[in-house]
Amino acid sequence: MNALPSTTDGAAWAEPLVRVVGLTMAFGGDVVQRDLDFEIRRREVLAIVGASGCGKSTLLRHLIGLQEPAAGQVLYGGQDLHHCDDETLATLRRRFGVMFQAGALWSSMTVGENVMLPLRMFSPLDRRERELQARFKLALVGLDEAFDLEPAALSGGMRKRAAIARALALDPELLYLDEPSSGLDPFSTRRLDELMLNLRQHLGTTVVMVTHTIDSVFAVADRALFLDHQEKTMTALGSPHDLAEGGPPRVREFLRRGPRR
Repeated sequence: MNALPSTTDGAAWAEPLVRVVGLTMAFGGDVVQRDLDFEIRRREVLAIVGASGCGKSTLLRHLIGLQEPAAGQVLYGGQDLHHCDDETLATLRRRFGVMFQAGALWSSMTVGENVMLPLRMFSPLDRRERELQARFKLALVGLDEAFDLEPAALSGGMRKRAAIARALALDPELLYLDEPSSGLDPFSTRRLDELMLNLRQHLGTTVVMVTHTIDSVFAVADRALFLDHQEKTMTALGSPHDLAEGGPPRVREFLRRGPRR
């Protein structure tokens, strides 16, 4: 488990994990979003929100290095994720874990084998040590008894949590979640919300989630980044409650579907 920064190390604590500078995303000549500038802070839950088709999941793919920017940079501690050598890129990618929208568990493996896979590929641990780590991560997400199950035996919410356990296998400081509550019932959504808050509180994990579930944005997000599908750029970044009260009109309209306190 990663140790949290010392409270005396103020500079390290204040340094953002990721800086996005002048990012433009495009498919050919079709610009999806342009001139994105924001930071991902340590131990925050940052929600990326906006209307369907605005580029939320596309932004996530840029943040994890799966898609090349048309312009701009994604910086991890000063290293440009899209302009570094293969060894540096591999090191940077071990700093974050990713849960894709459908979970993407390997159906030919048990749940435990899925969680152990990153450890087998990227750690020196032997089989017994990998199993202990995988069981711990599954217990962390409330799946203590799922180690030997097939993914097909899990409910939708359980598959999401198993995918989060796999994303946590290498103890990343940053966790990316793509539509974690998509297709889930309200009870399962609340369990995932509680899990995100527990990860931040107990492990110091920074969470970035792409979501259209407004209730979850208000429940867990410290800040929300709004991607405007008409302006094709970010038009708001701040506390969900602040944006709901004083953000731009389209942002207020978008967020008013959520709880108001």
